[in-house]
Amino acid sequence: MISRRSVQPPRQRGYRLRRRELLFLSAAAATLPCALHAQQQPTPVIGYLSGGSPESDNIPARLTSYQLGLNETGYVEGQNVAIEYRWAEGQYDRRPSLAADLVHRRVSVIVGGTGGGPTALAAKAATATIPIVFIVGIDPVQTGLVTSLNRPGGNVTGVAVLTAELMAKRLDLLHELVPTAAIIALLVNPTNPVGTESETRSLQDAARTLRLQLHILRASTTSEIDAAFGTFAEIRADALVVGGDSFFTSQRAQIVALASRHAMPAIYQWSQFTAAGGLMSYGPDLADTWRQAGV
Repeated sequence: MISRRSVQPPRQRGYRLRRRELLFLSAAAATLPCALHAQQQPTPVIGYLSGGSPESDNIPARLTSYQLGLNETGYVEGQNVAIEYRWAEGQYDRRPSLAADLVHRRVSVIVGGTGGGPTALAAKAATATIPIVFIVGIDPVQTGLVTSLNRPGGNVTGVAVLTAELMAKRLDLLHELVPTAAIIALLVNPTNPVGTESETRSLQDAARTLRLQLHILRASTTSEIDAAFGTFAEIRADALVVGGDSFFTSQRAQIVALASRHAMPAIYQWSQFTAAGGLMSYGPDLADTWRQAGV
């Protein structure tokens, strides 16, 4: 009797332990498919297409502002979203091939960074299915990016800021600062025809209203910028309006130094120029624009 009592309880306790283990394993097996399903969900990939460079797109902290916008909606690069960056480095003819590369990569969405309208148009030409988010300083309806502002249609949407539309105001501010200026020079980038055309047309109308002479000079390389300032001296320009092209932003130190050397009062579109020593600027808040694009 004693031996039975001493043997029986351990078997019962052993049976209970095995039963608990079995129940635990059953519960784990029931939750395993859900866990595997969550692990197998692919990380969404954003295709970032820029006409500029990492340096130009971080002035002033544009990419940081864009990532803050992503964070506002719960996305953090390197944690639950990946970003594939493609930089044209100022060579705008590279944008179509870079956009095609992102499409081939099968990204979830394409964001058009520096380069405005041409960058967004390159992305639109590359795909009619992948969503595209643009950051432009031109009329997105007039340039064919979207059907209308309230109903964009298709696969394209984004943030449009006033840039070319503010050219008249920039000239007005420059004229107020230098009322004796009669000959005004405009510097534009010919490799960005969409932005150049709208900026030129707007400034021509404003110059006629103020009865000022307007000379348009074009530059798409650093040497052409140097040559343009030499021409400004030849035509005896009294003041300068610099177009809002991203190439000029990347070369702002050169442009500001040349304006100072030639004693040329100049107005710029972006505050980065005044931060680099330029005289004055008038334009939208780029950091907030990029944050909205992230959202």
